[in-house]
Parts: sequence; structure tokens; C-alpha cells
Amino acid sequence: MNTLAHAGPGPWILLFPLVWAAVVFGLVTVARRARGFGRFGGPGRDAGPDDGSPIALLGHRFAAGEIDEDEYWRRLTVLEEQFGRRTGPKGRRA
Repeated sequence: MNTLAHAGPGPWILLFPLVWAAVVFGLVTVARRARGFGRFGGPGRDAGPDDGSPIALLGHRFAAGEIDEDEYWRRLTVLEEQFGRRTGPKGRRA
């Protein structure tokens, strides 16, 4: 007689839920990072203008020495008026 009769799937079947949980967690993590919703990113963050915005480009040009301070403030005033921000004297935010 065979003493190893079929007794069911065995204890290894308990690993399948863990494998599926790991797969789902991995997919959610990859999807969030691909869309920019990581820990410090995503909508609702209180960051300054992004690197592609005209204000950021103006700041980079000023930092590189391509334009002087007067031209920087003059152009910043125009850009902030276009984007609807309130400005004080010399184009500084109020």
C-alpha cells in the first residue's frame, strides 16, 4: 500500500496569496511612479514653478548671467501679470 495518499494541495498553497499581493503592490508602485504620484510628487504639492515654466526659465537665465537684475524684474512682472499673481513694487510678490 501507498502511505502517501493524496491529502490535498499541501502547505505551499498558502504562498499564492502572498505572491498575488506582491504582484499587485509592484504594479501599483510602478503605476504611481510612472504618473508622478510618488511620495514627494503629484498634484497638490506646494512646489514652485516647474522647470519648463516661463518663470523658471527666466530664473535660470538670470542665474546664468544672461540678463541683468532690472531686466529680470521687468520680465517677471509681465509674466506674473499674465499668470494672475499679485505683485508689489519692482515685480516682487506681495
